[in-house]
Amino acid sequence: MSLVGMLLDPVLVVLVLVTAALFHQERIDAHYVLLALIAFSLNFPGVARLQSSRGAIVRDTFGTWFLQSLILAFFGYASGYLSLYPMEVLLAWFAATPLTLSLAHLALRHFVPQLLSRQSHQRSAIIAGMSSTGLSLAGQLRGNPFLGIRLAGFFDDRSRQRLETAGADQILLGGIGSLAAFVKENRIDQIYITLPMASQPRILALLDDLRDTTASIYFVPDIFVTDLIQGRMDQVGGMPVVAVCESPFIGVNGLIKRGSDIVLSLLILILIAPLLAAIAVGVKLSSPGPVLFRQRRYGLDGEEIVVYKFRSMTVCEDGHHIAQATRDDRRITRFGAFLRRTSLDELPQFVNALQGRMSIVGPRPHAIAHNEIYRKLIKGYMVRHKVKPGITGWAQVNGYRGETETVEKMQKRIEYDLEYLRHWSLALDLWIIVKTVLVVFRDRNAY
Repeated sequence: MSLVGMLLDPVLVVLVLVTAALFHQERIDAHYVLLALIAFSLNFPGVARLQSSRGAIVRDTFGTWFLQSLILAFFGYASGYLSLYPMEVLLAWFAATPLTLSLAHLALRHFVPQLLSRQSHQRSAIIAGMSSTGLSLAGQLRGNPFLGIRLAGFFDDRSRQRLETAGADQILLGGIGSLAAFVKENRIDQIYITLPMASQPRILALLDDLRDTTASIYFVPDIFVTDLIQGRMDQVGGMPVVAVCESPFIGVNGLIKRGSDIVLSLLILILIAPLLAAIAVGVKLSSPGPVLFRQRRYGLDGEEIVVYKFRSMTVCEDGHHIAQATRDDRRITRFGAFLRRTSLDELPQFVNALQGRMSIVGPRPHAIAHNEIYRKLIKGYMVRHKVKPGITGWAQVNGYRGETETVEKMQKRIEYDLEYLRHWSLALDLWIIVKTVLVVFRDRNAY
């Protein structure tokens, strides 16, 4: 399946190109071979996306291909190679590729579980340690058909009476001392050790017993009970370390994110320049005071930044106690109400994004006074500051835009922010931007 995942996208992209060329009676010569090699390289290695939802598969496929199409068109135009290909071939290729890839991934997602459910294709596994970590892992193994792993049961030195929280559906096969013999007799393929890290002598003894088996052995440290943000393995001077909480924008990802912010911010600011001027005049005429409202917010790594907005109120509050805007708030001007409802008051923040203080997509920045309140009430609140705040975000396009009058609503907003950190991709950013435009004109949560 790993091989299929690596080759599916690049091979299909090339096949669709060849099909489009042949359909329009083109001869496959050197310049088509060159384009095929470039397209193959851009898509290799591919990702199977077996565990993604149907909506995520379609969104990521179309978003990724849209970016690739822009890249190919830009360099093709700049180099002059674009003129070598008939426009109808390119349009057919650009249109048919995302549809083909989406259908292929959806079909793969449908048929793979059926294939892996066959007994001959499944690997057997046992878990050493009926701890909370072990039970969580068991739930993943049993609930994920794409893994193709059949869990035989647990080994633990504690009796069933001491493991009441495990549930009656969990199979306790014996103590740790009998695990190695069971593995040999039953040809177990995989062993997951979920014993607490404090049990080092028992773990070393178990590993010594398992040297006489051919099973693959995995250690699942109990730190994974926590909610990981960009969890991954890394090395520091050759010493292995585990990332528990890390920003997704390190290395190449950081360059991609910053580059997209600069390009999109410049393009948008050029396009909306007349609108910015008109709104500035409207704000000035609506009530006395400055056109722009400057407020201190927390930025990347919790450092203070100054965020720009068009003034929508008769006051410019930026102290230790700031009341969130509510429906029919008397501080909001009539013109300001229109700006807030349509999110036009946020447009100056594209300047913040160009400066590098903000990003176009990311967790929305809250007033410092609100941060100081909610960081004490909501677990993991400050983790959202591992990235730059955004003009729009995953929470806002999922219904959490505007006033958060309860802790529960703020909790849901933070959950969406953390989900964005876990699953960031450039395609997800583009989808959020598109969805923001759709949400702005029909969302009633902002005022």
